[in-house]
Amino acid sequence: MPASRSVVIGVDSSTQSAKAAAVDADTGELLALGRAPHAVTGSAGARESDPEEWWTALAAAVRAAVREAGVPAASVTGIAVAGQQHGLVALGPDGRPLRPALLWNDTRSAPQAAALATRLGGPASWQDRTGSVPVASVTAAKWQWLREHEPHHAEATAGIRLPHDHLTERLSGTAVTDPGDASGTCWYGTATGAYDPDVLDLIGLDPALLPAVAPSGATRVGTLTPAAAEALGLPRTVAVAAGTGDNMAAAVGLGLGGAGLLDHPVVSLGTSGTVFAATRARPAAPGLAGFAATDGTYLPLGCTLNCTLAVDRFATLLGLDREDAAPGGAVVVLPYLDGERTPDLPHAAGLVTGLRHGTDPRAVLAAAYEGAAFTVLRALDELLAACGLDPAAPGVRDRPLRLIGGGARGRAWTETVRRLSGRPLLVPAADELVALGAAALAASAVTGSDPVALATAWGTGAGALLPPVPRDEETWNRIATVLAAATPTLLS
Repeated sequence: MPASRSVVIGVDSSTQSAKAAAVDADTGELLALGRAPHAVTGSAGARESDPEEWWTALAAAVRAAVREAGVPAASVTGIAVAGQQHGLVALGPDGRPLRPALLWNDTRSAPQAAALATRLGGPASWQDRTGSVPVASVTAAKWQWLREHEPHHAEATAGIRLPHDHLTERLSGTAVTDPGDASGTCWYGTATGAYDPDVLDLIGLDPALLPAVAPSGATRVGTLTPAAAEALGLPRTVAVAAGTGDNMAAAVGLGLGGAGLLDHPVVSLGTSGTVFAATRARPAAPGLAGFAATDGTYLPLGCTLNCTLAVDRFATLLGLDREDAAPGGAVVVLPYLDGERTPDLPHAAGLVTGLRHGTDPRAVLAAAYEGAAFTVLRALDELLAACGLDPAAPGVRDRPLRLIGGGARGRAWTETVRRLSGRPLLVPAADELVALGAAALAASAVTGSDPVALATAWGTGAGALLPPVPRDEETWNRIATVLAAATPTLLS
């Protein structure tokens, strides 16, 4: 490899692992991908991780990526982190976590979220201020939970960070966030582009505990500290970008800007299911997260808690391979094993109905896929409606969906989404869009180029177009009927 070749590192620090993409900054070629796991603990609604494990995993993944790429460490010029959203990292005076981080899918803060949503003028006021109504996932609810259940930790807190903020600070020594990830806290005003003082006052949060908000995730915030350079095996001269949340980085990796509602709305199938669209408008609707994009435009998003992990759990319980699903039965599964965020059913459990003596276990697994896909696609319809579009209108229904995430690589997932949506699907060839989006942010921090333009030139969002199949209205209506009937029970 020529010594002058510039390599950037994009880190995807997700719920269960860190992945580091070593990317040629000029061509976008993925040279290598390093991986390292970290643990999630907790039960009965609790989901926590030790942020020190995130850092150890990040360092291991970066070292592996550089080693496997076969590039000299001196060729690495930039790094950016995209992290799981919403998590609460409470730091002590020494800058180290006081306790394990509360993760996005920790539902213990549901009562605090419900109480907060009634304050400051109610849900509509929250949407006007922050773009979102508090739910258990958001960081404001988690901070309130900490204040009520662990006041000794709240009182000792000297700094609050989101997961990607914490890792960026470990890299650069600078406490900074970006508009995209900040918009998932419910204390950042998407209308004002700043922290909302009334929200901070309501939850007893001193703004001095929060990081500064960089203009965008591509903003260069410094270079590696001596300790970070040693841990990663990289030069101290490596530029560190502000970084962003995982969904915002995926949008960058897809080359999505804010020029209006995109032609291809995105459905992401991972541990959680997400649907999002890039827009200059600022839509607000119940159940919709009115996030900012990392460049300060908007990324309205719907999120479900139960997606690939929940379906894999059904496969394990049934003793089946995850691809061994046989659709066509009358079983309905609502796979809400971790509660649910969209619809807002934080205390729900999974539900299976329609079983007979002769039910094929493969049909139950297919129903788990259908229940998860239905929930995600229903969130997509709500998102489109909030953006002023009729989801059933031919011109809207005909637009391809961009299908990303781990589930997009599975036959059963892809065919279920095609069947229940009735839409064409565009499946990008690139596997690691979050890490590639972070790499584009890193390259932008080095060169000053627009990260979305870089990702577009790299072609990371290109892929195969799958034609539509007739929409399975019978299955859709059967699931909708069961959900409507079960919701009062699931709410109790």
